[in-house]
Amino acid sequence: MGAARRRVVVIGGTSGIGAAVAERFAASGAEVTAAGLGASPPAVELDLTAPAAVEAFFAPFDSLDVLVNAAGVLHRDEELRPEVFADVLAVNLTGTMRACAAARRPLAAARGCVVNIASMLSFFGGPRVPAYSASKGGIVQLTKALAVAWAADGVRVNAVAPGWIRTALTAGLRQEPGADRRIIERTPMGRWGEPAEVAGAVAFLAGPDAGFITGAVLPVDGGYLAG
Repeated sequence: MGAARRRVVVIGGTSGIGAAVAERFAASGAEVTAAGLGASPPAVELDLTAPAAVEAFFAPFDSLDVLVNAAGVLHRDEELRPEVFADVLAVNLTGTMRACAAARRPLAAARGCVVNIASMLSFFGGPRVPAYSASKGGIVQLTKALAVAWAADGVRVNAVAPGWIRTALTAGLRQEPGADRRIIERTPMGRWGEPAEVAGAVAFLAGPDAGFITGAVLPVDGGYLAG
């Protein structure tokens, strides 16, 4: 009898980086459940700001090998308003913690792992997106805290920190006059990243070669943070 397929949940797996992550795991033969807002037929509709919905989503899982938290929102130039700030944190940071907490039991049963999606804005300020920046800084600290808290259960918790990636979330910025050029000039590798490149880093952190890695944050940014 062959080995059981790995069970993978990708929150925010309906578009952008999350969709690329879901595709990467599916291509490797994993049993993948993608969840998020605006879900297409193969995915599951899930609102991270609804506690009961998150609990109900994870309740059927008796074991879970990988949880990827890729859901995220930003509202460029609007996040200086406290009510918008709070809405962004509710999804990006509290939503990630809510998913992690709800998944802890099945993750522990499988001695599985979590990969959170942080950002290069975890490390420096984004003047147009203060809530997004704060939430992603929080993701880094949450990742480290859960890595320590859950190590005794055999659950690893890591994060990737994407740089400028070509997704719908960055489409507006790419269309701004001069913004595309400035980003490329500031990135040592001289281009935007692709979602599949982030997915590869996630697959590594969730795989056997990362078995002694926990609490780490891996930049996938073409050298932007090093430049």
